[in-house]
Amino acid sequence: MRWDALEEEPCSMARTIGVIGDRWTLLILRECFLRTRRFEGFQSALGITRHLLAERLKKLVRQGVLRRIPYQESPKRHEYILTQKGLDLYPIMMAIVHWGDTHMVDERGRPLLHQHRKCGKNFDPVMVCSECGEPLSAKEVHTHPGPGARSTPAIKAPEKPKAKARRSAA
Repeated sequence: MRWDALEEEPCSMARTIGVIGDRWTLLILRECFLRTRRFEGFQSALGITRHLLAERLKKLVRQGVLRRIPYQESPKRHEYILTQKGLDLYPIMMAIVHWGDTHMVDERGRPLLHQHRKCGKNFDPVMVCSECGEPLSAKEVHTHPGPGARSTPAIKAPEKPKAKARRSAA
């Protein structure tokens, strides 16, 4: 696999990494989910160079993860808003946060708590089966090729050598 061609691979993980798989893009997305919308807001929150930020925002817009909306005419300035495609990244972002909260916190604890507006409780993200609702773990999941899998030529079993026919002496 080539890093610059991941988006073309027949692998959902590789294609996704091709869009969001560098540290700055993930941090920009974190800021989007924390309601940052303006270039200066991203730059201030992240300490990223203008060039890198502009490059990553353009890619996210090109990939349909963000949309760019003007909010000022002179000078022209834009806000960056998550599209539905971008909002669909929320479970990924929450899984990364949960991993960090579980494995990377120090003695002070979690830097952010997430509260469900509907019930008012702080929560941990949980992955469940879309069919039965049971929690999932890696040990409980089996994978098999889907319709978009790379097709490989069938491998033929080696042929058995044919026995030489014996001539009968007449």
